[in-house]
Amino acid sequence: MNTSPHPALIGLDWGTSSLRAYLLGGNATLIDRRAEGWGIQHLPEGGYAAAFRGVAGEWLNRWPGLPVLAAGMVGSRNGWREVPYVECPADPASIASGLVAFDSGCGTIHLVPGLMQGGPLPDVMRGEEMQIVGVLAMQPALAERSLLVLPGTHCKWAVVERGRVVRFTTYLTGELFAMLRDHSIIGRPAKEMGVTAAGSEFDHEAFTRGVRSAHESGAVGIAPRLFTARSLFLTGALTAPQTLDYLSGLLIGEEIRSVVAGLRDAACPSIALLGDPTLCNRYRLALSQFGIDDVQALNETGPLGLWRIGEAAGLVAHAPDTMQEDESRDSV
Repeated sequence: MNTSPHPALIGLDWGTSSLRAYLLGGNATLIDRRAEGWGIQHLPEGGYAAAFRGVAGEWLNRWPGLPVLAAGMVGSRNGWREVPYVECPADPASIASGLVAFDSGCGTIHLVPGLMQGGPLPDVMRGEEMQIVGVLAMQPALAERSLLVLPGTHCKWAVVERGRVVRFTTYLTGELFAMLRDHSIIGRPAKEMGVTAAGSEFDHEAFTRGVRSAHESGAVGIAPRLFTARSLFLTGALTAPQTLDYLSGLLIGEEIRSVVAGLRDAACPSIALLGDPTLCNRYRLALSQFGIDDVQALNETGPLGLWRIGEAAGLVAHAPDTMQEDESRDSV
């Protein structure tokens, strides 16, 4: 008789702008998925509880008692419940030890803690730890020693050693790009033409020109080169749309220049990019300008990360892995 995975865990990736829900069976098999634009800053009427019921209520009605694990900004100071950070070094077991459970009104939710790097210049992450746990489960070779890059509004560079996140650094590259594009003279030419980075065609040449400029800036950095995004336009070397890709290359290139400088004479560890394929492609191109070509790119490692954290917490340790096909949802 045909069988299919038995639902064992509901995983939520709940960020600032979106809510993704995963119905997972044994060994993190994806049975069903839902997505809504109900991030913590864009909740529907009825707030968090309404959003949770909207994405997972049908599953909970059909399979009462499923454990629910939620990661991301939902556990931040501005989220549904604040969850204290777990300090680095951190692995799935230490992350699981920091779970906070509460009654949502429609079932218990276990919130995943973010990570904190202490010291005089502390750093924090929420949500990325879920993706990191997932990629280490997906690619065990990266667990020994690697540098994991998670591009985004606030890009994270995480150093992993022996399966633990030992330290990480946040770069505000995406946010700086948006600010300069929307609120500075640098972005004015493209803005006047109605061009945005998301809506324009990627200009490889302009982007790599920006990366090379950052690379060549050496120890000085790009501070004295930022205005070239304007001056190159005024002299006709860049068109208005090209200024945005040049600026993107300049900022991402500066990020990578800083990381490479921090390595000093140490051998570069294995590097993997996690996240949106389009953005990861920009980072891959930028890294190649620094002579770093052996780079993996992986997408959607979050569901597996949630499963591994759930395993470490004992939430799915005894869940059955199969059921009758007519009792389960179609696989996707």
